[in-house]
Amino acid sequence: MPPTTAVKSRNPLAPRIKGLTLRSARTPDDDLVEDAMIRGVVYDGTLFAGQHIELAEVEAARFENARFTGARTRQVIFSDTTFDTCDFAQLRAEDTSLVRAEVRTSRITGASWSKSHFADVRFEGCRSDMSLWRHSKFKGVTFAGCNLTQADFQWAELRDVVFTGCDLTGVQFAHVQVQRVRFENCTMLDVGGGSFLKGATVQGAGAMELALALVRDAGIRVEN
Repeated sequence: MPPTTAVKSRNPLAPRIKGLTLRSARTPDDDLVEDAMIRGVVYDGTLFAGQHIELAEVEAARFENARFTGARTRQVIFSDTTFDTCDFAQLRAEDTSLVRAEVRTSRITGASWSKSHFADVRFEGCRSDMSLWRHSKFKGVTFAGCNLTQADFQWAELRDVVFTGCDLTGVQFAHVQVQRVRFENCTMLDVGGGSFLKGATVQGAGAMELALALVRDAGIRVEN
């Protein structure tokens, strides 16, 4: 019988903003208000903290040092967009979509992205501890070098998703659906719901840590 070949997840598509001339955001024309449709804008140091944003669409934009702390979003779509060194701590995002997006060195601590959609998104170097991603759908997503300790992915759909060099200590994966999911050189201590990761590929020390978590979940006691 020929050896089984691991199926590789595809890389996220990059945001389509290369070569575009983006202008600085102007108030009130580029405010993120209900039903706003914004394209080709740079938000630099903009404060969205505590705002309630609904039914808006943002395309071909850059957010730099923007603060969404404690904001609420519902049915908002960000496409072909980058976020650099932004603060999403305690954000409450419902049915919010990121499509062909990059989120780099940003703070996502305690943020909730319930029933949201992520397609072709790269999270890199983000602090995402205690973040909630329940009932969300991921397709073509990479988490690279992120702190995801105590994050919650329960009931999420993960398709073509890669976690590489991430700290996944205490992450909950109960009831997730996985298809072509990879964990590369991640810390996976005390992972919950590991049995629902059937079919995923684990490379590096995380494989043993996940195995120990599965033993614990099965109620098996290991003695030296």
